[in-house]
Amino acid sequence: MRAIGVIDYGMGNLHSLGKALERVCSATRVEVSYDPDVLMKCDRIVLPGVGGVKACMNELRRLELNEMVREAARSKPLMGICLGMQVLLDHSDENGGVDALGIISGQVRRFPDPPKDPAGARLKVPHMGWNRVRHSMPNHPMWNNVPDNSWFYFVHSYYVALASASDLMGEAEYIQPFTAALAHENIVAFQFHPEKSQATGIQLLTNFVDWSP
Repeated sequence: MRAIGVIDYGMGNLHSLGKALERVCSATRVEVSYDPDVLMKCDRIVLPGVGGVKACMNELRRLELNEMVREAARSKPLMGICLGMQVLLDHSDENGGVDALGIISGQVRRFPDPPKDPAGARLKVPHMGWNRVRHSMPNHPMWNNVPDNSWFYFVHSYYVALASASDLMGEAEYIQPFTAALAHENIVAFQFHPEKSQATGIQLLTNFVDWSP
């Protein structure tokens, strides 16, 4: 039986994500673990996360998972979610600046101070709630049966600024356009939470389970 490894480093909504993955992959075992050996035996890996990049990197190092993630990124399908997307980048401005995993070229920036919207109300940071995502790679397999401009659920104060536009898979707008999804070889990552995004999010998880990069 195939297995999906979900990395447990204490900073993710693992219950809802694990349940969502179990729902879409009845022929695939979902292994939630902090053991690098267990995770590397899985066919594909999910790196979830909520919180800050500095704390995330500290826990990945403490649990000796940082090198495992880099190895997984070289050898099997890997999906990052929310903080798990940001930590794939080179560096984050959060907490005064912190180096991340350096798997995808780019930086993590804080949203600028928000202006007022056309109705006179001021937008807020964090960006929290539903937003549309435009397909920047419309033919990528992760978008199978996911219509362009579908709604997804976001919670974040920082966004990914990619070094290469060729890695941009999907874009949203809040205060400014920002990277909502990236794809690079066998890696995909989402700033939003698929497991909280109802039918479209479930379809994305289904696509990841079926994806053969």
